[in-house]
Amino acid sequence: MGTGLLVGLAADRLLADPRRGHPVAGFGRIAAALERRLWRDDRRAGTVHVVVLVGGAVALGLAADRVRRPVPRTLLTAAATWAVVGGTSLDREAAAVSRLLADGRLPEARVQLTHLVGRDTSQLDESEVVRATLESLAENTSDAVVAPLVWGAIAGIPGLLGYRAANTLDAMVGHRSPRYERFGWAAARFDDLLNLPGSRLTAALAVVLGDDRRGAWRAWRRDAAGHPSPNAGPVEAAFAGALGIRLGGTNDYAGRIEHRAVMGDGPPPTRDDLDRARVLARRVGLSAGLVAWLARSSIMGPWS
Repeated sequence: MGTGLLVGLAADRLLADPRRGHPVAGFGRIAAALERRLWRDDRRAGTVHVVVLVGGAVALGLAADRVRRPVPRTLLTAAATWAVVGGTSLDREAAAVSRLLADGRLPEARVQLTHLVGRDTSQLDESEVVRATLESLAENTSDAVVAPLVWGAIAGIPGLLGYRAANTLDAMVGHRSPRYERFGWAAARFDDLLNLPGSRLTAALAVVLGDDRRGAWRAWRRDAAGHPSPNAGPVEAAFAGALGIRLGGTNDYAGRIEHRAVMGDGPPPTRDDLDRARVLARRVGLSAGLVAWLARSSIMGPWS
């Protein structure tokens, strides 16, 4: 099982996400269909939505977990890991923004950025485009790479599939909007809970692997609590301190303005800082894979 996590992480690095027929996209279609049947402006309806879909994903993982022969079990774990980890696609999106900015194509960079963030990007200057990209890169390194590996180490294939189901539901319905304020409450809170260990490991690895360890630790301790997300705060603060830059500021979410706390002590990030952040994110992802492999192997053995 431990080896399967590393093989799946390597598959993501080499192959990225499939362009067609991605299992997560298929799950999203099922979730949307169920939402049309279950939606009520009510927390209980949203809780049922989460229980049915996450429970179904975990049940599928438990069925796969019954395989006991080492090689098939490792391959199943690798396939599940590849399906739920999205580090290479994340890095490619950030790299695309960086290239467009390097070519002086700010309008195209703003459009490309919409693949990563939910905020309004239409009026952002280059510095704000870089900030938004870097904040998304940091947060999604935790959500799309480290956290699934953590749950794979803790609970094997059921942990991998259950985590990705919960995280996908949060992305779909866990919004502060009139439609999802109540219905999406359970998805948002459950995702917050599941991301607690992954976000702390991500922040810790950013401290250890970043250019400024003291700055990363200081920013994490001092600034993380000012972020509205209990999980994005530590990660973004640690990345800001590790890179010697400043994150946070004002974001526009379709007319809903949020003033985020400033994190870090340095200047606003530049495009060069974004490229440095991509390197740090890759290091964090690889190190998280090694931590997950060691943890799972110590519990179950490397091939179990």
